[in-house]
Amino acid sequence: MMTPEDFVRSVEDGLKLSKRIYVGKDRAVAPPKIPVMMDKSLMDAFLPKSPMVYAIISNPGIVDNPDIPSYQPHVHGRCDPPALIPLQMNRIELQVDCFFDNVFVQIIGSWRVHCVMGSKSCDCLIALPMGEQGSILGVEVEVHRKSYATEITEMKDIKDEDKEARPENGGYLKPSIFTVTIPKVDGGAILSIRASWMQKSICNNGEFFMGVPFSFPEYVIPLAKKLPKKEKILLNVNSSSETEIICKHTSHPLQEVSRESGKLSFAYETEVLTWTHNDFTFSYVVLSGHISGGLLLQSPSMHDVDQRAMFSMYLFPGNQQSMKVFKREVVFVIDISGSMEGKPIKATKNAIFTAINKLEPKDSFNIIAFNGEIYVFSSVMESVTEDTIDKACQWINSNFLASGSTNISQALNKAIEMVSNSTGVIPLIFLVTDGTVEDERHICEAIKSEGTVGGMISPRVHTFGIGLYCNHHFLRMLSILGRGGNDAAYELDSIETRMKNFFIKGLSTVLANISLEAFDNVCELETYPFNVPDISCEGLWTISGRYIGNLPDFVRVEGVLGDLSKFVVDIKTHNTNDIPLEKVCGKQQIDILTAQAWFSISKQMEEKVSKISVQTGIVSEYTRMSLLETARAVCQPTESPAAGRKGSKKGNSQQKGEKESERRVILPSLGIGFGSLAATAENIAPGAEEQKLPEAAEMIINAASNCCGRLYGDCCCMCCVQCCSRINNQCAVALTQLCTALACFGCFECCAAVCCSGEDQ
Repeated sequence: MMTPEDFVRSVEDGLKLSKRIYVGKDRAVAPPKIPVMMDKSLMDAFLPKSPMVYAIISNPGIVDNPDIPSYQPHVHGRCDPPALIPLQMNRIELQVDCFFDNVFVQIIGSWRVHCVMGSKSCDCLIALPMGEQGSILGVEVEVHRKSYATEITEMKDIKDEDKEARPENGGYLKPSIFTVTIPKVDGGAILSIRASWMQKSICNNGEFFMGVPFSFPEYVIPLAKKLPKKEKILLNVNSSSETEIICKHTSHPLQEVSRESGKLSFAYETEVLTWTHNDFTFSYVVLSGHISGGLLLQSPSMHDVDQRAMFSMYLFPGNQQSMKVFKREVVFVIDISGSMEGKPIKATKNAIFTAINKLEPKDSFNIIAFNGEIYVFSSVMESVTEDTIDKACQWINSNFLASGSTNISQALNKAIEMVSNSTGVIPLIFLVTDGTVEDERHICEAIKSEGTVGGMISPRVHTFGIGLYCNHHFLRMLSILGRGGNDAAYELDSIETRMKNFFIKGLSTVLANISLEAFDNVCELETYPFNVPDISCEGLWTISGRYIGNLPDFVRVEGVLGDLSKFVVDIKTHNTNDIPLEKVCGKQQIDILTAQAWFSISKQMEEKVSKISVQTGIVSEYTRMSLLETARAVCQPTESPAAGRKGSKKGNSQQKGEKESERRVILPSLGIGFGSLAATAENIAPGAEEQKLPEAAEMIINAASNCCGRLYGDCCCMCCVQCCSRINNQCAVALTQLCTALACFGCFECCAAVCCSGEDQ
């Protein structure tokens, strides 16, 4: 898979190459303007901010208007890497369904291959940027007499020869941008696309905010006279509560379609000359002055792999002003190994400064930095004063110097020791790391042994992972065992914002030690997570699961409030059919079960995750997404031998029909993996690729594949003559055979330089 930087350069090349497209003599029709900007802003400008489709151009000679050929001079050479020309969009429709803090997004649109000759074809790349914690659900494409659809497949059902997936088939360009390639689309053809994904809304003090990437660049506007185009948005909100919902903000002029208790529907449809330049954003408030919620029940479908009844329980934290936050003892445990150099360490420092300043005088805190060793701010927990905050900031600036290896266990044990004898407070440990260590299961076992003793509140362990080289499933399991929260930043630019929100949410606990009384009377109960987490005033609290038996009309929830008083509330149960609990809870269940499968090394649990993944269409570590191509070929009628005889009937011949053929392409794994011990040991920074020593043949092939330059360039004959004059007979034979296989005769300088670093070789 190409890197975001390569993608941006390819789009830039594609926009330059699109100048070849002839738009006709009508002066009212003009090609869209290509943005002119400095290199630093290219990344923001050319990475997709909305659903986009690109023509993949290796041969620049095929670029032209499929309707009005321009007969331009032939272009020599090839585009390496291929250029990406954004296709023109003819229509777009967006449908958004919100359930709790889960947002299901579906886009329907059509794009035309306007930049390739009608007699030629090219591959097309679909790019889907997703919102907060986005996860792809599926893509369907119709083009000419072919259709394509993604589906989730268990690893055991994939043939051995299909297990190797090529990166160019698709995958994640970035953790928030999914791509898939549609092969051999004819010039002038129209791709009708339906794609869906799920993402999260951000909940803060009872307000839910969600944003969908929906900002289209000017160069996707069709090259025609300014004709109006339809833009459509449908929005459904189902909070499953009996309290009133109030719309707070919307980016587009939505019209209310219907309103019921806990439900809202909106629509927006208009004719536009240019596509929207704004992402679709919406926020709403569920009115609640105190902790409230509901328990949703649903019977399994006949095709469900688990025939136990489903439940999903949610609690709104209520108005922040009416809730008292616990007195806190906080320990920040921060990775300062060599891989944290640069953006990660800087963003972490800024996030800790923000978190410390959120503490109150009644609280106490400490800081532990670790690499191969540990560095402690103070030997005792420090009270929150202006003086200690200043000293802490100075200590952070002096000691947060990225270097050395990664040893989580020693630092975490020290943090637990500092808060293990706390009374009358909630002990909070925040672990931040970007690496994987060998003793992760041992660390989890140590946290598992820390429990609530004598009614006291045990240390809450909140975990935050940076990049893809740390084991996020280990960090999730650690947080579940420690009844804390878990979050991650897969991209460097998002570290500071996500970590600040992570700290603030963890510091805002308003209800702890939660127990659910009614579940004591059901059989085969399974909850996700298995340790009930605390409630924060900065987010929605949810658990889900399966059970056998009957639940009463009300379920009693008990816990400890911030002033250490007992809290009790009865939550009403509802049987629901208008919320797809299977999918709404599917992502949470897959994530938690994957962490459990890793921790217990259980093949049985891995198979369970696989079945849930296939059933819900949500990707997992143990399944693969594939692209199924279905081609519909026309079958001509076949006459019987007697058809030509006098008096024969046409009924003897077969009727004209369609014959379908299928081909499956396996996409690269869409899971985040289980970290990399090798990358951690080598202190490879988050976002950087693991270095692999290429074989000699790979060195030659890489050099040869790049010898023609990035874009279309002419062959330099004198360069070839000078290089070939230095090559001995054996090398000349080998080089000739290699270049024949590569079919690349543009410029031999790179190949010759690799093969012959000296005349005598």
